[in-house]
Amino acid sequence: MTKDQQPQDINEQQAENPDVVEEVIDNEAVESINEGTDEQQAVIAELQAALDKAEATVVEQRDSVLRAKAEMENARRRADGEVEKARKFALERFACELLPVADNLERALQMADANNEALKPMMEGVDITLKSFVSTIEKFGLKVINPQGEAFNPELHQAMSMQESTEVAPNTVMAVMQKGYEINGRLLRPAMVMVSRAAEGGVDIEA
Repeated sequence: MTKDQQPQDINEQQAENPDVVEEVIDNEAVESINEGTDEQQAVIAELQAALDKAEATVVEQRDSVLRAKAEMENARRRADGEVEKARKFALERFACELLPVADNLERALQMADANNEALKPMMEGVDITLKSFVSTIEKFGLKVINPQGEAFNPELHQAMSMQESTEVAPNTVMAVMQKGYEINGRLLRPAMVMVSRAAEGGVDIEA
């Protein structure tokens, strides 16, 4: 059938049976629309799948970045902690080596004859040196423990002896044999002390 004949046949069919012809045209239009709709749905489904995949990739990469960031932060903290421990350990060892210097300067002052005029200039120099030394080490977190007259503290003091006394309360530090030291809040060396006890001979602490 030629193109010129088709309209004529349709016209003839319409003239003979109008309802049949209109139904044929409507079916063709519906089929055409359905075909277009199916293609669009397929494209939409494909795009949605691609979008879902892209979103999943973004979420996965974001989680990977967050995990990597957390691991880096933990590694940095561990490294900082190790550096701080090493620094404190080195500082503590160095401070321990310095303590005998302070002890010897104090002993020199204690043993010197205060009435000997010839020794006074030298003792004044020793005293100035000791004060300068202590001031210097205090700048690095070192603190002197000199508990003369204070209550005995087993966490900071080491009782070397006990003595009965009616002049001070029991468990009081009566004498400091050797000063103690703290560094950055940590005990470096306890103070060696003599502690009082009740006159009747009762023991108040365990030396």
